[in-house]
Amino acid sequence: MRVNLITQRSNCPLPGGRTIPLSLTIRPACGLPGDYEYPTDSAALLRLLRQQTDLPATVLQRFERNLAAQPGARLLGVELSDAVLTHIGYFID
Repeated sequence: MRVNLITQRSNCPLPGGRTIPLSLTIRPACGLPGDYEYPTDSAALLRLLRQQTDLPATVLQRFERNLAAQPGARLLGVELSDAVLTHIGYFID
């Protein structure tokens, strides 16, 4: 499924300070309703994107810089498998 990923910094600090706590909004790219909020952190999100997508390294590096620099980094039109979406709690009908 092709989705848009929109991050927002969370107010829940994580121990160690190495990662940024995030609330990730997963939205269908086709414009249909179905937003899902997923609590995560920057390290876990980047690990998921590196392992479960075919996004080029340059896109992931730019997204990582945007995560650190701005509160609402976005990745649009990301292909995520039904298995990945189900694993994170976005249940496919």
